[in-house]
Amino acid sequence: MAQDLYRYDKMVESALRGVVREALSRAGQEGLRGAHHFYIGFATGAPGVVIPASLSEQYPEEMTIVLQHQFWDLEVRPESFSVTLSFQRKPERLTIPFAAIRSFTDPSVEFGLQFEDAAAPSAQTAALPAPAATAAEERPARGAGEVVALDKFRKR
Repeated sequence: MAQDLYRYDKMVESALRGVVREALSRAGQEGLRGAHHFYIGFATGAPGVVIPASLSEQYPEEMTIVLQHQFWDLEVRPESFSVTLSFQRKPERLTIPFAAIRSFTDPSVEFGLQFEDAAAPSAQTAALPAPAATAAEERPARGAGEVVALDKFRKR
């Protein structure tokens, strides 16, 4: 088998993270329209992640945030986004690089992306169930979705 000199896996991962960037950009410009809302899971110890020490201690590996009703100052940059969320009635500013994201879900339309690891070169896509709540909001119950690995479609 020929060596993949183009690194298609990296291209696909970049494209999928671009979907997250675009969704957040739209939400930042237009607000969340209709029933859309986002659950974003990320590696708290990944390079470039800036969160309060109390959240780092509480979530040393991974955390999921909810962008729905109470979020402020969503700012999207090419490599990261920042948002202010309320934790125990206290506003906290978080900065999350897109490379640190492990999952992105919009349950209102049963859409989700799941990345194998924040540093891994390949990604998976799926209609995902909502992850466990880590912010102040509770999530509605959802059915499980099927996770499809991109490797399934590669020629061997």
